[in-house]
Amino acid sequence: MGRRLLFLLLAMPFTVAFGFDKEADITDIATFLRGFFGEQNVTVKLAVYVCWEKGARVEFLKNVSTDFSAKIYQIDQPVYVPKQEDESSLVYFLDARCVDYHEVLHQADAKNLFRSPFKWIIWALESDTASLERFYLRLDSQIYIVHQFFEKYMIKTVYKLAQNSEIIAVDVGEWNLTSKKFIKLEAISIYRDRSNLKGLELNMTYVATANETLKHLDDYRFIHIDPLTKANWITVGHLLRMLNIRPLIKWKSTWGYLNPSTNMFSGMLGDLQTGTSEIAGTQCFYTEDRIDYVDFVPASTPTYFKFIFRAPPLSYVTNIFTLPFDAYVWYCTAALIVMIFFVMYVIAIWEWRDPIFRRKVERMSVANTSALRPNVSDVAVLEIGAVTQQGTDTEPKSISGRIATLITLLALMFLYTSYSANIVALLQSTTESIKTLEDILNSRITLGVHDVVYGHYYFEHATEPTRKAIYEQKVAPKGQKPHFMTVEEGIARVRKEFFGFSGEVSSSYKIVADTFEEHEKCSLKEVIFITPVDTHMPIRKNSAYKELIKVGSLQILQSGTQRREENRIYTKKPICHSNGSNFGSVGLIDCYAAFLIFAIGVGVSLAVFLLEQGLKRYQNRMKYSYVTDFVKINKK
Repeated sequence: MGRRLLFLLLAMPFTVAFGFDKEADITDIATFLRGFFGEQNVTVKLAVYVCWEKGARVEFLKNVSTDFSAKIYQIDQPVYVPKQEDESSLVYFLDARCVDYHEVLHQADAKNLFRSPFKWIIWALESDTASLERFYLRLDSQIYIVHQFFEKYMIKTVYKLAQNSEIIAVDVGEWNLTSKKFIKLEAISIYRDRSNLKGLELNMTYVATANETLKHLDDYRFIHIDPLTKANWITVGHLLRMLNIRPLIKWKSTWGYLNPSTNMFSGMLGDLQTGTSEIAGTQCFYTEDRIDYVDFVPASTPTYFKFIFRAPPLSYVTNIFTLPFDAYVWYCTAALIVMIFFVMYVIAIWEWRDPIFRRKVERMSVANTSALRPNVSDVAVLEIGAVTQQGTDTEPKSISGRIATLITLLALMFLYTSYSANIVALLQSTTESIKTLEDILNSRITLGVHDVVYGHYYFEHATEPTRKAIYEQKVAPKGQKPHFMTVEEGIARVRKEFFGFSGEVSSSYKIVADTFEEHEKCSLKEVIFITPVDTHMPIRKNSAYKELIKVGSLQILQSGTQRREENRIYTKKPICHSNGSNFGSVGLIDCYAAFLIFAIGVGVSLAVFLLEQGLKRYQNRMKYSYVTDFVKINKK
């Protein structure tokens, strides 16, 4: 009994120095909290878990009600979980002098409340944090432990680098019991204070669509193969070194797509969803179906999926033979031709009706056919010869007729010269008419798609009507093999045909830069198939390392390191240096309208020929019938 009494007497000073008396002044706690939140200048909703008597609870609420709202729960009540919009303002206060305070911590751990943005203040916990080892105090948590040391309250923050690692405690403040003021109080900065992960091993997943990628991740060779992965490999490597992370890397052949029946992703995103990996090394598109399953860190790399094609010659989309003149010039030209026809016809009638001119023509040789006769066909042939600058074997013989012919030839010569000059320019022109997916769908262009996983996915799962029609009508027509191919094959066809290739633009332009002539690069055009959304770095949902990765990625971006790697790996659209200096032969499509006119002319001439033959036979038959009837009548 004496020894026990002696032990209690010896322990009493340490209880006063390092712990709290059960009857500690509630006013001191309230004053401390008002000063603590006042220093941080934040809006607070306090959830208080204590085992105080009713009078102490009333006194506490009276002291803090002027500064922030608070609600007191008994230590044995379930831990309150707020709505998402209230998470950032909620602070949990736990009195560790209560016998069952560990139950509150167990509940909080089970409900994942030791994370950002929740804050915890654990009051009167012993300075030794061994009792917290069993809980996962996440890296992004804000957990303050307050204990008394003589005339001061010492404030620490505690956290773990990973679930099974040791607790790290850091002194952040002191509060003087006498002056009721903070001697110091440092705000918690996750990136500034906790960015050294001390060689922590984290699982990561990258995407490689080709085996060659693994051999050339950082040597800048074959940069058209998986450029996104290669750019991310270097920049993420910088990030891992900044955070002192040791990565355990896995490779997947696909980014991963959602299976609606299981709500599970495949590939890289599947690793994040199941927790197999913490970070994805290869960025991906930020899409609606992925938001609920993974988090994204903004670290954009310029990756786009577009149709690339050479602007087609103007003759591919329109009849260039109608383009040299606008509508009013065509109207005036038609009116001029009609007027010339009537003038020449009137002159021809006058020439053949005038007695003097008629005798003059009759004195000419009987074989002379050069005089223009007053009939529609001869005048029309004369005019067609003048329009086409081919001449005619008939012409008026009077002075007035010859003057009219000369004026006709001069006027139509100027029109013909202007028309021909414009045709030459139009034959070398390209069209700007293909600017949208609707234009692609309605044009005669043939399409192909890069044979990679995401190429198949975005085309085969297209639901928007125009995109779906492009896939069904031009990429995978019924009865044909779908037009999926390598970048090399696709760009080769772009060069030689009226062909559009859809793929990652950097990969496509690398092949363009290596294979195209300078003048061929000038006609390259783009149409976006996948709505442009910046790529982001995906990480596991609610990861404790999100803040570190986000800030570190922004630092890499702001330093120019990321842009440097992108400029070395990503090939931009070639600059046109020789526009207008190219020469192209006229093809069949360019002459389509001319051949069409020729075919129509041949068809009309054959039809007239057959009509004439039929008419002649009919006339002969009628003549024969008349003669036969006449003979029969005479015999009678």
